[in-house]
Amino acid sequence: MRQRRLKNEINVVPYIDVMLVLLVIFMVATPMMTTGSVELPSAGTAPQKPDKYLKVQVDKDGALVLFDLDGKERPLAGMRELREQLAGRQEARETAVLVAGDGEAPYKEVIRVLDEVKKAGFSRVALETAVK
Repeated sequence: MRQRRLKNEINVVPYIDVMLVLLVIFMVATPMMTTGSVELPSAGTAPQKPDKYLKVQVDKDGALVLFDLDGKERPLAGMRELREQLAGRQEARETAVLVAGDGEAPYKEVIRVLDEVKKAGFSRVALETAVK
């Protein structure tokens, strides 16, 4: 009696058949799928700056400068002094505050200034970027 020889090959024909069936299923099913759309909120922009406003400027090195309603510049030593200056302006809670961050300023510092202004009770706060 003759011995059988073993084949060391994989028969790929069934795999090709399965792949072709899956390809047809995906080709038929894909056009029937509905795509969802995401409605992103729009950000409001002010048409122009108010006539009178306080301005807190954050320089690229993180230094703070406060401009009062008359435009006088006052350098601040840090967040503590900003907090004190804003607390001293209790009568001007309805005054708009413009936080001007330099384009190269650390974003973290600009956010900290925004938080301090909000904590001080000012409701009209705007952000200006890329101050040169």
